[in-house]
Amino acid sequence: MRIIVAFLLWVSAASTGNARPGDFDYFVLSLSWSPSWCALEGAARGAAQCKPRAGHGWVLHGLWPQYHRGWPAHCPSAERPPTRAMTAAMADIMGSSGLAWYQWKKHGTCTGLSAADYFALSREAYARVTRPEVFRKLKDPVRLPASVVEAAFLKANSGWQPDMITITCRQGRIQEARLCLSKSLEPVPCGRDVVRDCTLEDALFAPLR
Repeated sequence: MRIIVAFLLWVSAASTGNARPGDFDYFVLSLSWSPSWCALEGAARGAAQCKPRAGHGWVLHGLWPQYHRGWPAHCPSAERPPTRAMTAAMADIMGSSGLAWYQWKKHGTCTGLSAADYFALSREAYARVTRPEVFRKLKDPVRLPASVVEAAFLKANSGWQPDMITITCRQGRIQEARLCLSKSLEPVPCGRDVVRDCTLEDALFAPLR
C-alpha cells in the first residue's frame, strides 16, 4: 500500500510544478493541425490564425520536457519571462503570441533554459521535422484512419520509427502529431504515457482555411 501511495505522490509531483528546471528525460514536440483547433475552439474565439486564407497547417503547439513517466510543469524558474517581442516573434509558427507565452510559463520554465533559448530551441525542433505536404493540398474535408497521418510523417522523416511519434484525436478529428526528441533534438522512442495513438478509422481531417 505504501508503494502505491508513494507512486501516486510521485506522479502528482511530476505534473504539478515541483520539479527542478532542467531535470527531465526527453522532449515531446507537439504539432497541432490548425484547421482542427480552429473548428473546435479557435474560430469561436476569433483567433487570428483561423482567419480565411491564414494558411496555417501544422503549427507548433509546444516543446514539452517529459519524464519517462509523467512530466514537469510550471517549474519555479529564476529566468526572466519572455518579452512581448519574443512571444510575438513566435507567432509565425505557433499561431499567436499568447500561445508562446503560455508554453513558456507551463513548459519552458522546466527546461532550465532562458526564454530566448527555449524559443530558439523550439524553432529549431520545429524546423527539423518535415511536415508532409500532402495535407496542405487537401481541398475538401476527408475521413481517414489516424494511422495514415502517422505513416505520412514516417515516410517524410527518414529514420523515424513508429514508437517515436503518436497521433492524437479530439472530438472525432485529427488533432496533433506528437514527436519524441532527445535533449539534442534527435528522434527517440516515446514513453508509455505518450505513445497512445488515436485508433479512429474515420477521423475527420479538415483542409487549410
